[in-house]
Formats: sequence, C-alpha cells, structure tokens
Amino acid sequence: MRYALLIPSLVAMASPAFAREGHVAADAEGIWLNPKHTVAVHTDACGPNSIQNRSQSLCGQIVWASNQARADARDSDVPRLLGTEILEDYRFRGHGTWSGTVFVPDMGRHFASEIDQLSPTQLRVKGCILGGLLCKSQVWTRIGQVPA
Repeated sequence: MRYALLIPSLVAMASPAFAREGHVAADAEGIWLNPKHTVAVHTDACGPNSIQNRSQSLCGQIVWASNQARADARDSDVPRLLGTEILEDYRFRGHGTWSGTVFVPDMGRHFASEIDQLSPTQLRVKGCILGGLLCKSQVWTRIGQVPA
C-alpha cells in the first residue's frame, strides 16, 4: 500500500522537471549584451521544425554592434556583422547547459563552446581550443531591447 502512494508522489514531483526540460530553449531565448557592451545577440530555438527538436536547440545572431565591433569584424574579413550567426547549433545537455560552436567575428574563427545559464538574466558563454585545455568565457546580460 505504501508503494501505491509513493509512486504517484514521485511522478508528481518529477513532472515539473520534465516539463522544464521540454522548454529549455525558451529560458535562454532573448536579447543578450556582451560584457563590453559592444554586441547584442538575439538567441532563439533553431533546427528542424519539430517542436521537440527545437526546444533542445539554441542559436544566436548579432542584432546590434558598436562601431568599434563592426570595424574589428571588417578587419577580420567579416564584412557585415549584423545578422551574423555567432552561436551555432547548440544542443541542450541538461541543467541549463548547452554545447555548440561560437563564431568570434573579430578573430574570424569558430570554437567549441558551452553556454551555462547562470540566472534568468545571465549567460556564461565559453569558447575553447585544444580539446578544452584553453578556454575563455564571458558573462552576457539579458536586455529588454536592442540598444539604440
């Protein structure tokens, strides 16, 4: 008899966790500003049109950039910074963490990357080389709209 009550209780407690896992991309969707306030990135679910697959993916495009960021990108042979996808093909790994590829426009290079959602208003974006031996990260802040 105890087990008859225990199992429904465990299912009820786990349900919010499973529901959250199904909408993980929505938690990180939005507009994010880098720590130097030179680039704003709009993140959104991406990938196949299947709702299940889209909720497990994340991509991001530059929607605003300072004049200096645009000049730095041009120097690295990125002629048009706005609209450039810099967060590519991130897949949800659980517990607010995604893995994918980050494109660094002022270097003109792609790096293995991980995103950790620190809070509803902060993401840590980390890029690594040499199999993760050398990494650099930034904490991005959610903003309500694209800077003017």
